[in-house]
Amino acid sequence: METKHSILDLISEQGLLPLYYHSDKDVSITIMKTLYEAGIRAIEYTNRGKTALANFTEMKKLADAEMPGMKLGVGTIKNEVIAHQFIHAGADFLISPGLVESVAEMASLHHLPWIPGCMTPTEIIRAESFGANFIKLFPGNLLGPSFVTAIKDLFPDVDFMPTGGVTTDKENIEQWFQSGVVAVGMGSQLISKKLLEANDYATIGKETEKVLAIIKAIKQ
Repeated sequence: METKHSILDLISEQGLLPLYYHSDKDVSITIMKTLYEAGIRAIEYTNRGKTALANFTEMKKLADAEMPGMKLGVGTIKNEVIAHQFIHAGADFLISPGLVESVAEMASLHHLPWIPGCMTPTEIIRAESFGANFIKLFPGNLLGPSFVTAIKDLFPDVDFMPTGGVTTDKENIEQWFQSGVVAVGMGSQLISKKLLEANDYATIGKETEKVLAIIKAIKQ
């Protein structure tokens, strides 16, 4: 049986959590396949459009049938109603852009990992009180690696993952990991609008492989 901790450990081990949304189901599935072939085993599909739930439902069915080891989470979960819908669709984990206590309770009820978005020590402390020990630092581009360095010792039992503004550049990735994060969330920097418009999935795959290799080298 999969546990909350094993899924979070998978994200930490992977070191990269790709996140994206696309209104088209087939494009969403193709991106997922591309990421899987590049070595990704955990993805955040963001709830940022009208077709998100329908797309996610089909993606989850395909992942379960054809992609051994793939864990499909859903992001931008802002209330318990949306959380319940995606849990029913098979979400492996939930991610919120902020500290949403009702989502924490829903995730706990269903024994699923919940990763809240936090921006201040107060929010992190509150998230800990709801059982979260894996925190999304958002928006990462405003906080920066120096923020992690400054607060890391205050939260020895918390793992941090910045999202927003993390780039595929080796120097940027190194700065984040040297500050003490266990993983980075990467959206449009990795799965860019330009590449999608050109149907250039090959480059998305190559960039993903490159980032995974950078992270692996840093961790070693």
